[in-house]
Amino acid sequence: MKDRGSFRPPLRIAGIGAGYFAQYHYDAWRRIPRADLVAVADHDLDKARRVLPEAPVSPMAYGDPSAMLAATAPDVVDIITPPPSHAPLIALALEHGVKAIICQKPFCRDRDEAESAAASCAAVGVPLIVHENFRFQPWYRALKKHMDDGRVGQVLQVTFRLRPGDGQGPEAYLSRQPSFQKIPKFLIRETGIHWIDTFRFLLGEPMAVYADLRQLNPAIRGEDAGLVVFDFGAGARAVFDGNRHLDHPAEDHRRTMGEASVEGTAGEIRLSGDGALSFRPKGALDQQEILAPATAMGFGGDCVRALQEHVITGLLDGAPLENTAGAYLRNLEIEEAVYRSAETGRKIPLPP
Repeated sequence: MKDRGSFRPPLRIAGIGAGYFAQYHYDAWRRIPRADLVAVADHDLDKARRVLPEAPVSPMAYGDPSAMLAATAPDVVDIITPPPSHAPLIALALEHGVKAIICQKPFCRDRDEAESAAASCAAVGVPLIVHENFRFQPWYRALKKHMDDGRVGQVLQVTFRLRPGDGQGPEAYLSRQPSFQKIPKFLIRETGIHWIDTFRFLLGEPMAVYADLRQLNPAIRGEDAGLVVFDFGAGARAVFDGNRHLDHPAEDHRRTMGEASVEGTAGEIRLSGDGALSFRPKGALDQQEILAPATAMGFGGDCVRALQEHVITGLLDGAPLENTAGAYLRNLEIEEAVYRSAETGRKIPLPP
């Protein structure tokens, strides 16, 4: 691993990709101290120019990532492109001497490719962090603290009901992310992976998984509804109940994407669609608010900024990094087990 002292503020950031979600990355970089967004590359140069912030000194736009890396020599590259491009772009960044890499999810085309990319970075001591941001949403950080503090006692079940309400009809996803219609493995690989990671963040490592997946919308290739049950130690379970056709009570259905509950021997914590957390002690009728509704701008309670600031803090101050590629490979192993369970109708044990 490179000496963290080799990083000096402000870190020079270059982004690759100017698709729909890239706007959240670049907005976040503008608001993070000790980081300077210096360049953006996309094969569509006009798109790269459109995502650049209006500022006295704007980053440069490039139509070729290699030319951008050669001209700007960034410290960190933020890859915000589809999975087939991840491995080649990671290799390109390494060739140009980049010191750290952030890569969006779904991470690479498959687990073999992800393992190879992670190994390539590890071999030369370059941190590779997967941009898995849901665990950085403020309600999950608060939920983790309350669970660790014993507020609900022994945790027996964590449930998330995915209800974005965006999956109906032939026009589903076309206005925002049309590629969703073409993904052969959709609900889990593109969306449910967020909660595979979040459940691990909240509960540790699962021991087994059972999944029942289905496709409701014939206009898309992949599954868009399903139920996944994860077994954890000490009698705990986590349930991912996903259905992209249904919605939940929220002004912005994409803020939390649904509702959650954590149930334990001493009470229950609920997450509502506005990002608020409420606690009901065991045996009580009333709930008390323990986290106010989210007010932060940005996607998902500004979780993109939270993740990227976490990376900057880790690189500059030596704080432990979450979601390094090596650690993230476990999510992909669990994802494979989910699909294997759905195909076979069996509960799949997960090796330690």
